[in-house]
Amino acid sequence: MPAHRYAIYLAPNEPFRTFGQRWLGRDADTGASLPLPREMAARPAEWVEAPAHYGLHATLKPPFRLAEGTGPAMLDDAMREFARTRRAFDVLLTLRTLRGFLAWCLTGEPEAVRSMHELADASVRELDRFRAPPTPDEIARRRPQQLSPLERQMLRDWGYPYLFDAFTFHITLTGMLDPERQAVALAWLSSAAGTLLDTPLRVDSVSVFVQPEPGAEFLAARHYGFDGRFRDGAAAAYLSA
Repeated sequence: MPAHRYAIYLAPNEPFRTFGQRWLGRDADTGASLPLPREMAARPAEWVEAPAHYGLHATLKPPFRLAEGTGPAMLDDAMREFARTRRAFDVLLTLRTLRGFLAWCLTGEPEAVRSMHELADASVRELDRFRAPPTPDEIARRRPQQLSPLERQMLRDWGYPYLFDAFTFHITLTGMLDPERQAVALAWLSSAAGTLLDTPLRVDSVSVFVQPEPGAEFLAARHYGFDGRFRDGAAAAYLSA
């Protein structure tokens, strides 16, 4: 059977992948829980419950149910073609707060921002035929009354408020934290990461993650390299239904 929902993500390459997965305590490629390293041992579990549910990623096209008339194998074919039309690029990341949580974000270098926006915008537009319209309950969960006019327009047109001009690239590392806990988490992550953020993130693939059933944790299904190669995750079977 197809999965409940599919999502198009950027799954970070090394060295961000290993550090981020260990911080979240979960490997979305296998579904396995990961023990916290000694330097992260004091990290409260509730800080990462929300991002760990989705796996370490940056959202390109947010989770969606498959549209009528489409199927997982069709999505897989489209993803292979989509990835083959992309060119790899590098970006530098910084750690900061975003809407009440901590994330790795772009440093603001114009060329990197442009390249990332082009990738995200193309993911949304070119693959939107696979997205079923959101239900009224799904719209309500986004709390449209709290969104800006631009974000409400994105929600109406594309089923998600933070796209195109409202898009900010981010790799989520915590759930919502109050300012005091944000400061503590920022210090811990900065100390544990050391010189990690001196290393550029190579963007050379996009990925499909799946939520097998409502409420289940997301798993990696397949990673699509811009060079035409691909690598399967634990949920690859959900792309052949």
